Amino acid sequence: MAEKHFFEQIEYTNKYLIPYFENHIKNFTKLKILEVGCAEAGLLDVFYKRGIEIQGLEISQERVDIAMKKNPNLKIVVGDITDESILQKLEKYDFIIMREVIEHIHKKESAFRNLKSLLNENGLLFISFPPKYSPFAGHQQIAKSFLKMIPYLHLLPVNLLKVFAHKLGEKTDYVDEIKLHYSTGMAISKFEKLCNQFSFEPVVKDLFLFRPIYAFRFGLPTIKIPNIPIIREVVTFGYETLLISK
Repeated sequence: MAEKHFFEQIEYTNKYLIPYFENHIKNFTKLKILEVGCAEAGLLDVFYKRGIEIQGLEISQERVDIAMKKNPNLKIVVGDITDESILQKLEKYDFIIMREVIEHIHKKESAFRNLKSLLNENGLLFISFPPKYSPFAGHQQIAKSFLKMIPYLHLLPVNLLKVFAHKLGEKTDYVDEIKLHYSTGMAISKFEKLCNQFSFEPVVKDLFLFRPIYAFRFGLPTIKIPNIPIIREVVTFGYETLLISK
């Protein structure tokens, strides 16, 4: 699975993220960049090989070990973006990338506070995440059975979910895992309040029915949807924004 993630990260970076950054950020290849939650570091590998100054932050030592086996030249710090001590281990950056991470963090205000501190004046922050009330925000797709195809599964009561999961032969912690994802999830309204609180202003913002990553995973077309309050919380599969620190 780690191999699959690594090569998907490389493909996604080459075919979607780099064109996106080039389109929205002037001279982005000249910036000093940090990726928070770099996982197996496919993005770092691509940036490094293009001569872009890039560093990673990853909470999982296991994933960092995999990344360093793939490319021992990468600069990766093991740590938690919500921990204030992480500021002593990192530097200041022009641009921070944080993809599919914020929805897994309990201390979201602490994360935003540290992101703010790590950015230079007028620094840029790219964040993407599946909203808390979106159809598959519980990551139920990790199931072995047809449960992985049921939208909004994470909204059902725990006891009912456990009955279904047991009868369908899912692993014993399946329900706990999707409920954990739901409990830490990020609603769009909450995210935008945090952006205002920490003086991050959007440069560009997109809401997706089918996220760009789905083109690589499932061969689906990328489909954007309008930013309609309340409705957006339950129909948006992916929220993506480039922010500037003011």
